[in-house]
Amino acid sequence: MLRKVGSVFRVVGKMAASGAEPQVLVQYLVLRKDLSQAPFSWPAGALVAQACHAATAALHTHRDHPHTAAYLQELGRMRKVVLEAPDETTLKELAETLQQKNIDHMVWLEQPENIATCIALRPYPKEEVGQYLKKFRLFK
Repeated sequence: MLRKVGSVFRVVGKMAASGAEPQVLVQYLVLRKDLSQAPFSWPAGALVAQACHAATAALHTHRDHPHTAAYLQELGRMRKVVLEAPDETTLKELAETLQQKNIDHMVWLEQPENIATCIALRPYPKEEVGQYLKKFRLFK
């Protein structure tokens, strides 16, 4: 259910018997693990930058979606989950699956090499997208 608060919509979860709980919104990022290993051996800072670029681009691209507006309404409570894809092929396969399932996302391409490095979804309720991301592990 969407509830308008000022000019922003707040996403409200289904009412539980014990009371109303707001729906938890999560922004998922899937970062290529192989970029941290040989032959690439990108430093941690470069990988963090790729995830930041992808997250910012997804939030900006989907800024008018009610989930994104609600997510940004409470900056101190934002939740992000960073997962790892083993390589570029797997990342591109995930992008195709997300596209087929109409799941809003952004594939970040590092320039000028045009290398797909990270996928960021717009904020979603965890239960809406978790099934498509189960095969990915938390990034280590």
